[in-house]
Amino acid sequence: MDTKLLELLVCPVTKGPLDFDRERQELLSRSARLAYPVRKGIPILLENEARTLSDEEIDKLAALRPPL
Repeated sequence: MDTKLLELLVCPVTKGPLDFDRERQELLSRSARLAYPVRKGIPILLENEARTLSDEEIDKLAALRPPL
């Protein structure tokens, strides 16, 4: 995903930043505990399309980037 695009996108629920999981092709919102799918390079930023992040996933994300 283009880093400039990622800087512009925010979580539609919390308006907070998103992290890109390249392996799973998802945009992750720590504050909302949601993972939004990216399909064919297009972010699907709909709450009903997102999956809930597990505690383990949140912990891994926190280890990669400290909370804002």
